[in-house]
Amino acid sequence: MNASVVIQGVRKRFGSTEAVRGIDLSVPAGCLCGVLGPNGAGKSTTIRMLMSIIYPDQGSIRVLGSDAIAMKDRIGYLPEERGLYKKMRVLEYLAYIGALKGLSGSEGRRRALAWLERIELPGVERKRCEELSKGMQQKVQFIASVMHDPELIILDEPFSGLDPVNSRVLARIVTELHAGGCTILFSTHQMHHAESLCDRVVLINRGEKLLDDSLDAVRAGHRPTTVVARTDGPFEQAAAAAARVPGVASVERAEDGSVLAHAADRTDAIDLLAPLAATRLFSGVSLKRPTLDDIFVELVTAHGGHARQPEPNHA
Repeated sequence: MNASVVIQGVRKRFGSTEAVRGIDLSVPAGCLCGVLGPNGAGKSTTIRMLMSIIYPDQGSIRVLGSDAIAMKDRIGYLPEERGLYKKMRVLEYLAYIGALKGLSGSEGRRRALAWLERIELPGVERKRCEELSKGMQQKVQFIASVMHDPELIILDEPFSGLDPVNSRVLARIVTELHAGGCTILFSTHQMHHAESLCDRVVLINRGEKLLDDSLDAVRAGHRPTTVVARTDGPFEQAAAAAARVPGVASVERAEDGSVLAHAADRTDAIDLLAPLAATRLFSGVSLKRPTLDDIFVELVTAHGGHARQPEPNHA
C-alpha cells in the first residue's frame, strides 16, 4: 500500500535535549493514525518536522512523495498553537485562507459558509474572530485546515481545550473525512479519542517510538490481567474471598461495586474465572479487556515512567 507519510531515522535535538530519537514511521494512504504520548514526548516536534516548520538533524521525511512545502496545497494542518487574525471577520478570514490554498473568492466563501453549518457554527460569519469563544475559534481554525479538501490532514492535539459537546462534533467530522478517503494523522495524549477514532496508533515516549500497529493488533497483543467479579452481597466479604483465590495478586473496588481481581505476574487472568465463580459469592465473572489507556500506561511505565520536560515552545 502507498504511504502518505514516510519518516526514516529522524532525530532532533534542542541544546542538550534530544526531542526525537531515531524515529521510523510509515502512515499508509487512507489511514486514520493517532500519534500518542505524554506531554513532552516528542509528538509536536515530529509533526513540525513533517510540516517542514523545522528540519531534522538526521534522517529523512517524505510527505505525499515530497516535502510538505511542495505539497502544501494537498495538506491540511491544524497546529498545536491556536491563532487567528483576531480583527478579521470569520467569513473574511476563511475566504482569505481559501485564497492562499488556490480557491477563488466566491468558492472560498461558499465553502466557508457550508463548513460553518457543518461544524455547528451557524450565524457567526459576520463576527470578528476575537468575539468568538476559544472553542469556536478552534473550530474556525479547523475549517481553515480542511476547507480546500486536502488528501492528507495533520492535526496536532485537535481536541485540546474543547468541551465534550464540541469534541463530539469534531470527532464526527474527522470520522466523516476519513470515510471520504482522507489520510488523517493526529496527535493526542487523550487515549479515549484515539481508541474511538483510529485504525492505527503510534506511541511515542521520550522521543522514541514504543508502539506502531493497527488498533486491533495492539489490543490482541495485550492479554487481560484483570477479572471483573460482580457481586450482590457485601463488597468486603466478596473482596476477601477473591483475595484468597490462588493467583490473585490484589483486589479493588470498581465504580459499579464489582470486585476487580488482578492476576499475579505469572498467572493468566482466564485461569481465575473458574475458581472465582466457584466461591459462589459472585453473580458473574468476566475478563476486563485492557483499554488503550491501560496499554499506554503499561508501556510508558516500562520505558521509564514519565516523559521529559515539555518541548521548547519553538519546537
